[in-house]
Parts: sequence; C-alpha cells; structure tokens
Amino acid sequence: MKKEIQECLNERILIIDGAMGTMIQQYKLEEKDYRGDRFKDWHKDVKGNNDLLSITQPQIIQAIHKAYLEAGADIIETNTFSSTSIAQADYDMQSLAYELNIEAAKCARKAIDEFTRNDKANNDCKFIAGAIGPLNKTLSLSPDVNNPGFRTVTFDEVANAYYEQIKGLVDGGVDLLLIETIFDTLNAKAAIYAIKRYFREHPLQREGSIPPSGGGAELPIMISGTITDASGRTLSGQTLEAFYISVSHANPLSVGLNCALGAKEMRPHIEELSQIASCYTSAYPNAGLPNAFGEYDEKPEETAHIIEEWASEGFVNIVGGCCGTTPDHIRHIAEQVKKFKARKLPVVEKELEVVQE
Repeated sequence: MKKEIQECLNERILIIDGAMGTMIQQYKLEEKDYRGDRFKDWHKDVKGNNDLLSITQPQIIQAIHKAYLEAGADIIETNTFSSTSIAQADYDMQSLAYELNIEAAKCARKAIDEFTRNDKANNDCKFIAGAIGPLNKTLSLSPDVNNPGFRTVTFDEVANAYYEQIKGLVDGGVDLLLIETIFDTLNAKAAIYAIKRYFREHPLQREGSIPPSGGGAELPIMISGTITDASGRTLSGQTLEAFYISVSHANPLSVGLNCALGAKEMRPHIEELSQIASCYTSAYPNAGLPNAFGEYDEKPEETAHIIEEWASEGFVNIVGGCCGTTPDHIRHIAEQVKKFKARKLPVVEKELEVVQE
C-alpha cells in the first residue's frame, strides 16, 4: 500500500531523479523525431522543445522515467520544465500548454505503474512531482539594460500561465507540485499564487492531499531555488535566508536548491538552509560545473561521495541530481545515503504574545 510522502520522509532520505534533458540528448533526436506525425507540417522548427516529446515520443520519456526508478528514485519529475504558454510561445505552441502537462503526467504515471507491478517490494514510496520551471521571462529583472523598469510580462500573465500548467498536472495525476530552478522569487510567488488559487477553486479529493488554512485540500508543494554563483544569492539578488523567508508562507513540504552549482559548490548553501528551514530540505546539484564545451564531466561516484557527506551531517531529506546527472548518478547517490538517517525537522518555538493587564 502506498504511503503518504510525509511518512516516507520521516523514515529515510528520499531520492529525486536526475536530468531529463541529459538523457534526451543521448537519443540524438532530429527535427523529424520531435515533430512526429502530428506536427510534421508545423511552421516553426521544434527541435529542442523537449517537453513536446511527451506527445510525440512518449515511449522515450517513459523509458527515462523507468531508468531513474530502477536506479532508486522515489520521486520522478514530469517532463514539463517549459510547459507553460509563455515558454511555448517560442515555438508558437501556446495552445498546447495544458495538453503537454497532462500527457507528461500520464507518461510518469505509466512508468511508475509498470515499475511497481514488477517490483512490488519497493512501491510504497514512489511519487510524481509536477515540474514547474522558472519561465524564459522574469518579473524582477528588465531585459533592457537601458530601461531597468521595463518588463516583458506582468504578474497576472505569469500567474495565469502557471494556473493552466497546474491544472494539466493535477488532471494528469501528479502527487506533488515542484516549483524548481527559481532564480526570480517573484516568478515563484506567481506560481505559488496560482497553486493556492487553483486549489481554492478546485479542492482536491484524494489521498495525500493536505488541508491548508482557509481553503480546500491541495497537493504538497516542493520549492527549489537556484544560487547562481559563489555570492550565495539568487539571480534576482536574494540571499538564501531571504529566499526561504519569501516562500515560507506557501507552507511547503520542502525547500531546497538545484542547478547552477555542483555538489561541491552547493555544500555551504545546503548546510545553511538545513539550519534555517522548518520544513524538509532538498538538494539536487549538477554533475559538477560545465567544462569549456558546456558538458558535465563529474563521475557518478564523485557526486555521490559529496552528497554522502551531506547526509552524514544531517543536512538533507531529499537528494538527487540536476544537469548532467544520469541514472548512474542517482544509483550511486541512493546507495551512499541509504545508511544515514534523514534530517530531523527542527522544533519551531512560537512567540508568546504578552498580554498586559
């Protein structure tokens, strides 16, 4: 019988999967592969639109999911990093946003269903996280250095795009919602607003949902930010602590870090987060830093060795990989951290209100 994720997190460190794009690259797909039969006459090139493969090449996406499950992943992310109307506008495929999300969720569900049928001993803690990416437009930064107040998109436009994505993910059957690779906290706040609005209007009626204050049941929310360099700040300028405080009102299941940095570079930041977060913590770094050709050279055992140290220090509840990582990375990480207990949630002391007589 499937457990709720909170129960699994209290038992052990959970494993989230690795890179989707890295695995897709290994298939060496061409333009015609991305198009499939349905989009063979599309008026724009679509090669590179990895999210489209959930529709045109679902067997590839399912195979990647299964490879990560077999490597030890407990949480697999949907192939929806860019599945919003705003991001899909690059390919003039805005109208496909809802369908991309629902089909990607179905791919992940089919992979889990097949895996659990064949491995009944390890099927009680397997979850689908609906991946919600950062968008290719930002609310906090101007694309025009000569006009710092200029924005190419509004908060409402971003929130509405995320709302459509969330609807597709929920209708497709995801277990969690993961707002990830956050470099602009205002974009993330639009995603949080969209999630809260969606579940106020469509209270969830299924196991694993949680009742928030003042609304209907909703899916657990995972939030993962991106520290872009050694400064310890996001691209929009926030420190890690400021970022955490900015998103904590969402009552997230977890807050963590992913992308931009390798495990070695991410270590001091995940240590800091473990000390300030009252929720579960997650971390899924890149396979080191990219080389001169933009490729990742860090071997699976090297990544796993660093993350093993995080686990031994009690920094993390959820670990995995981002850019450049493969099922081999996830297999090594899962093997190395299984001997350690998960980070314990801190006891948060509430301030007492002083009543003067």
